[in-house]
Amino acid sequence: MAFTLNGQPISIDRAYTASDGTKYPNLRNPEIRAKLGVVEVADPERYDERFFWGVGNPKLLNDREEVDENGNPMFVKVLNNTDPANPVMVDSDERLVTKGLKSQWIAQIKDTAGKLLAQTDWMVIRKAERGVEIPQTVQDKRAAVIAEADRIEEAIKACNNVNELIFVINNQSWE
Repeated sequence: MAFTLNGQPISIDRAYTASDGTKYPNLRNPEIRAKLGVVEVADPERYDERFFWGVGNPKLLNDREEVDENGNPMFVKVLNNTDPANPVMVDSDERLVTKGLKSQWIAQIKDTAGKLLAQTDWMVIRKAERGVEIPQTVQDKRAAVIAEADRIEEAIKACNNVNELIFVINNQSWE
């Protein structure tokens, strides 16, 4: 539980000096809190900031091509340096896209798999360059990483809402 005094959060575990100069080593005593007007309030509802902007306010799940207030497509801006004395930003041919959670998490999964595979990439290069065999345990580990990355990516693509995505992300099984 949280506490407030005059609508402002206050710690009951720290020393407090009242407006009349009275000093309290802490405000753990309910009688002192009542005398000073300290009010116990419920903790704010928590949410996972990776998936939600606020309580009950999920982030964008799928990618979205942006449009202006009139519904016209928006494009990525690029610097036009044809006149170096007066550079200006102009529209490119590339549509402006806001990446949704699915794209963001797929990129994260690819990054994780890449980092796990990077540990043994030298063995793959050694095999290609000099024909030195890769130990079977390493081959199995690499195959498992690739399979798990593929499984998670397909599961992310199949998600219809943020709660399904949370389930997929919370059930990764990297070896």
